[in-house]
Amino acid sequence: MGELVTVRAFEGLTGEVLAEARARVAAAAAAPGVGILVEGLRVRLATVAGGVLAQVNAEVDGRRIRVQEAAAGLGDSLDRVSDALHARIRAVTGAWAPRPWPGHPAAAPTGPGSEADRELRVVRHKEPSLVWCSPEAAARTMDAMDYDIHLFADPATGTDAVVYRVGPTGYRLARTVPAGPAGRRTSPITLSPYGAPRLTEAQAVDRLAGAELPFLFFAHPAGGRGRVLYRRFDGRLGLIAGHD
Repeated sequence: MGELVTVRAFEGLTGEVLAEARARVAAAAAAPGVGILVEGLRVRLATVAGGVLAQVNAEVDGRRIRVQEAAAGLGDSLDRVSDALHARIRAVTGAWAPRPWPGHPAAAPTGPGSEADRELRVVRHKEPSLVWCSPEAAARTMDAMDYDIHLFADPATGTDAVVYRVGPTGYRLARTVPAGPAGRRTSPITLSPYGAPRLTEAQAVDRLAGAELPFLFFAHPAGGRGRVLYRRFDGRLGLIAGHD
């Protein structure tokens, strides 16, 4: 399977190192068991503050997954991401259960007044078409893709919403407008009683930095569409904004 794994890496890595990364990820993908179709394996290796980030995207029986791990050295990051990939494949092909949290270490120092906060800026914008699904389905997608927070369209209210982790095994649902719970739940999801604050992008960046938050869910001040501001592994920010 190694030849079916694509690798995108930072400059300076030899062909032998890239081949090893490809082989180790392929081995981890093949290990969980017979009959599981794992394809579209893509590996990304990047330098981050204090080490190397290894990220793997794949499709498991048609379901998208992502794992990412950071470590001081390339070998350790490949060890961790290979173990995480093996575990994630087993998890998404079995009965869903909340996974332990936090899933990975924070990217960069975030204390008020730190150099990281003084230079905080949005360097990547994503505008996906949001999927209409239940909060439970959104939580499962969040786990499969190794996200801290997941933005989706809530059919119970017709508004944008997010799920994110609370504690080691719980989840929380927040919407752009206050709303009651949508019927019975079969998973540990609690409901935020508040709607998302309406903020400009600059105001959202200031609030995230001032409160030392890993991410922030807010609504566009004019249209009211949900947005997620989040910290990247390089210490800078990304913004996810749903569109019609």
